[in-house]
Amino acid sequence: MPLLKPVLPDVPAEDYLRLPLRERLRIGAQFWADQGFGTPRYVHLIYILKVTVWYAGGGLLLIALTTDVGSVWHFADWWREPIVYPRVMAWTCLLEVLGIGGAWGPLCARFTPFTGGARYWLRTGTVRVAPWRLPGTGGDRREPLDVALYAALLASLVLALVWRPAGDGLPPAWVMLLPVVLLAANGLRDSIVFLAARGEQYAPALVLAGILGPTDMVIAGKVLIVTVWLGAGSSKFGRHFVNVVPPMVSNAPFVPGVALRRLHYRGAPDDLRPSGLSWFLAHVGGTCVEIITPLVLLFTTNATVALVAACLMVAFHTFITLTFPLAVPLEWNVAFGFLAVYLFVGHGAGDGYSVADFSHPWALVLIAACLLTFPVLGNLRPDLVSFLPSMRQYAGNWASAVWAFAPGAEAKLERLDLPVQLMTPQLCKLLKYDEPTAEQAMSLITAWRSMHSQGRGLYSLLLDRLPDIDTRTIREGEFMSNLVRGWNFGDGHLHDERMVAAVQARAGFEPGEAVVVYVESQAIHQSFQRYRVIDAARGVVERGTWEVADAVREQPWLPNGPIPLTVTWLPPEVDPVETATAPGVG
Repeated sequence: MPLLKPVLPDVPAEDYLRLPLRERLRIGAQFWADQGFGTPRYVHLIYILKVTVWYAGGGLLLIALTTDVGSVWHFADWWREPIVYPRVMAWTCLLEVLGIGGAWGPLCARFTPFTGGARYWLRTGTVRVAPWRLPGTGGDRREPLDVALYAALLASLVLALVWRPAGDGLPPAWVMLLPVVLLAANGLRDSIVFLAARGEQYAPALVLAGILGPTDMVIAGKVLIVTVWLGAGSSKFGRHFVNVVPPMVSNAPFVPGVALRRLHYRGAPDDLRPSGLSWFLAHVGGTCVEIITPLVLLFTTNATVALVAACLMVAFHTFITLTFPLAVPLEWNVAFGFLAVYLFVGHGAGDGYSVADFSHPWALVLIAACLLTFPVLGNLRPDLVSFLPSMRQYAGNWASAVWAFAPGAEAKLERLDLPVQLMTPQLCKLLKYDEPTAEQAMSLITAWRSMHSQGRGLYSLLLDRLPDIDTRTIREGEFMSNLVRGWNFGDGHLHDERMVAAVQARAGFEPGEAVVVYVESQAIHQSFQRYRVIDAARGVVERGTWEVADAVREQPWLPNGPIPLTVTWLPPEVDPVETATAPGVG
């Protein structure tokens, strides 16, 4: 891959865009298998500098300057101090909620400017979607109250970072708990702020630092991080995750050569289903490592075993970081790699930091039960809980959506008064592309979606329900969320019919001009996924299901045609037997 120049499929852009959708998916998926996104290497270098210099280096300097632990150059003398844990949590949370952590930069179709987040959330009028219908949370526009709450959250996190505790203690409880209260207030008004802050993980950590003493905080911190690992590991059971590994490895910039990438597919380029090697990486290197190793860390009292297990988790998070997954949660992975060493090596169970050393064991059981609530509920009822609080990070079992615009209709998004340009003009500006070339590059993301299990179902819906699909502009729902709301991270709830309705209120699409196909995550006890077809002008116009087994059986470009779809609901005015095309969206 060149350092400065991106790589695209070897088909002229104008010819490529005239091809049928399935042919574009085939070319794009086969290209992705060999080249990934085709991103020039300098983009990855920018991310590396952001993580090493800004995040890691800046965090070390911040801790050294705002505490009495010692000089940044004498890190070995103070890295195990109690204050380090809440500082790492608050620093990472601040960067995430500012929009300069995950979901940042070109790998999230944020080509210029690289940052969303605060650019949207410190501005009135941008799209806001409350998670529940509660008094005081109505409306879909960001108001002065929302800006004030968000600014207060940023200020509270800064305060938690710069408050100098006495001696080697922790800041006062209110300093740690104030960001949590403001995270909740922001989240009730707009779900995306809480999720962008990774509130499901950093908020509990700040609560633990606020209400517990140093020893109990470390022990409870172990329970928290093990809960996250176990949730992520258990979510990898099933048919989805093995489909994540091949396109992720193909997009890893440091994987040498096409041949090694192709080993992760059964028979690339013609058969892009996962190979046995991908299954091994997914369920031995992934599932087993994330379940067995954390349990060893939590219960072992042997310092050597703890060191080996912590190093294994560091390697695990390093691997994920170096693949540069499209949500680019790099800071999160670096933080968890560090915490594996900080919590389990720096504070070994044999040194008085085992779960049996917690001052009130019943309280530790209560903490663990609270931490497990959303993972359990989210796996049983994924429609009720975001996949982030469900602890299903990058497990492939995502709620997802794909948008399909009639020719020229995407331009109506400019009526949203966004703080950035649309995605294609951004890409033209960054890489000096003409419009057809930029469209060809953007289509690689639609091909990436087709390489995952839910993608085969979503494209089956588009092919089966929209007779004019070959002429439409296709956009990945994740990137639509980043464009419209300022952030994305694998959660289709961020760009479901609620966001579609907020967009429609401003854009004013005609019936059929903007159609969204959406699928919910698979519940752990069911074999199918539930889908919805959403016409921006009419709302939900169809509900149904597909079997996950049917989706994973097919190639990304569906050479055998759409997978079987079972319609479970149509609007009352539509005859249930007339399902060959989507009602009202053609």
